[in-house]
Amino acid sequence: MFPSAAVQAIPKDALEEKEQKAFYRPHPLDLKQQHMAAPAPPSPSRPRSPWGRLDPYESDEDNKEYVGFATLPNQVHRKSVKKGFDFTLMVAGESGLGKSTLVNSLFLTDLYKDRKLLNAEERIVQTVEITKHVVDIEEKGVKLRLTIVDTPGFGDAVNNTECWKPVSDYIDQQFEQYFRDESGLNRKNIQDNRVHCCLYFISPFGHGLRPLDIEFMKALHQRVNIVPVLAKADTLMPSEVERMKCKIRDEIDHFGIRIYQFPDCDSDEDEEFKQQDEALKDSIPFAVIGSNTIVEMKGKRIRGRLYPWGIVEVENPMHCDFVKLRTMLVRTHMQDLKDVTRETHYENYRAQCIQSMTRMVVKERNRNKLTRESGTDFPIPTTPTVPDLETEKLIREKDEESGY
Repeated sequence: MFPSAAVQAIPKDALEEKEQKAFYRPHPLDLKQQHMAAPAPPSPSRPRSPWGRLDPYESDEDNKEYVGFATLPNQVHRKSVKKGFDFTLMVAGESGLGKSTLVNSLFLTDLYKDRKLLNAEERIVQTVEITKHVVDIEEKGVKLRLTIVDTPGFGDAVNNTECWKPVSDYIDQQFEQYFRDESGLNRKNIQDNRVHCCLYFISPFGHGLRPLDIEFMKALHQRVNIVPVLAKADTLMPSEVERMKCKIRDEIDHFGIRIYQFPDCDSDEDEEFKQQDEALKDSIPFAVIGSNTIVEMKGKRIRGRLYPWGIVEVENPMHCDFVKLRTMLVRTHMQDLKDVTRETHYENYRAQCIQSMTRMVVKERNRNKLTRESGTDFPIPTTPTVPDLETEKLIREKDEESGY
């Protein structure tokens, strides 16, 4: 028993008020349990909240405004990390501009170790091919399934008329496959192979965009996010790089090419992020240098290219825009590239498919209606073996009335 000094009579009104506050207790308050029960230790599996003292898990009985849905971002984060992420990157441009080296430098991997280099005679008869390289990357527990789509043979032939056609057909095939999977019965495990970004390499040995560059980007800018890249920037002086960038930007605006547009920053973003976003916008097209070798300079091991006159550092912002391109592609705008692909390019393709299907249904319905009106017992074929001029005339008139 407790000493008499410790046990005091509690008024009835105070007891009822205390019971209303302790809404989670199913029984009236027991004094013995109040003195003898030890506080329950916190669960080790419960995630800590970033809200500090306003932790919804630790809200006392006076903070009734916190229900617990403030942890929804944590739940989405855990679910996304468990599922993993997909990203498909396409690289396009003529041979010899350093596409393979740049991709290996971006993701610190060797995707082209089994590649066979062609000689001059084999390149003459080579056509544009589509090759895929898939690699699983993990960083701090986050898994990324990276797919690199390469276009060997692009721009290498003597006659490059419509050499971008296999590239555009491949992008449309991935849209079609995703549309079929999305319209199927089982939509749980849909593999997203849509191309989210296309790095187009522009040759530095010229005076701006070539006709092939213009035709390629005009043919694909409504299908994929195009990010222009000025290849082999170490072959140009800094003044030449700036002049080349201005020339390329002017020609892109002149020919109405819609490259990937960086989203505007929100008003609540910090100044550092706004400055970084503005620097990325001003760097288009990115002047890049790729290297897979490690060189030593003043006791430091860096990635770069060694020349008789000095060393070009790949990750030095004063030498090239490699760090800016990697920041945009990996750290800041990867999700936005995927969102634009889903909400703009894929939705446009999906709307065209649904519109075409609707037109086919309306045409078939009109044909069946004409068949019934003509009194025949069989439907009129789409391509009749023996043309019926009267029937074809009626069909054309119906199509013109319907707007088809």
